[in-house]
Amino acid sequence: MDLKKTLQQVRDAVAEAGAAILEIYADPERFETEHKTDDSPLTAADLAANRLLVARLQEMTPDIPILSEESKQAPWHERRHWTECWVVDPLDGTREFLKRNDEFTVNVALVRDHRPVLGVVYAPALQKWYFAARHEGAWRQVGSGVLDRIQVADPKADRPWQVVGSRSHNTPQVDAFVEALGRAELVVMGSSLKLCLVADGTADVYPRLGPTSEWDTCAAQAVVEAAGGQVLNVETGEPLTYNARESLLNPHFIACARSRPDWFKRST
Repeated sequence: MDLKKTLQQVRDAVAEAGAAILEIYADPERFETEHKTDDSPLTAADLAANRLLVARLQEMTPDIPILSEESKQAPWHERRHWTECWVVDPLDGTREFLKRNDEFTVNVALVRDHRPVLGVVYAPALQKWYFAARHEGAWRQVGSGVLDRIQVADPKADRPWQVVGSRSHNTPQVDAFVEALGRAELVVMGSSLKLCLVADGTADVYPRLGPTSEWDTCAAQAVVEAAGGQVLNVETGEPLTYNARESLLNPHFIACARSRPDWFKRST
């Protein structure tokens, strides 16, 4: 597979999904909301984007299975044999969508041997793109504007740490982590855009010391890593992996430009 060509095909599919989401976003009467078994919200926009993305990915790569938040999951005895898969979150940040603060995204990633090799993150209400492919670099684009190649920041000792945190899912552990950094400035953001702020150098570190699922992080991890950063399990200090175990919940993690040994284990 030519990842550069595939990246553009994925962006085309994601743009369609983004347009479907915005059509519903513009009409509050279509904001019907259900709740899933974990009490997270589900809207018509989640389902519309999912139908479109699954159809487009199946057309592109009929032999590659799809792991999507809004589709029935294959059982582990099948998934454990996958060497490749798509990981999809049709609408990441549904709470931000319902709050109408524009900080929601469409996330699509390609995983090979449990690691993301391609990722697209699109915030349709902001018209902001982040995307990357292995050996092709990481990029940011606003609307149809110029493509900006991005890289993580080089944290300097003479300025406060720039920390990004969750707008809707903050925890006491994160507060303690930020306090332990010493000089730090916190910016809150919704959805996978938090990881993207590390990728483009706006933030130095994003500690996520609370629950997430694999589709929440996979695409943005591809962008962070292609930009020179890391997304690391706080228990092991190793990169997050995907479709590598029966549970689809991520361990707590830290996304960063550069890690420090004292961040790990005690952050769990």
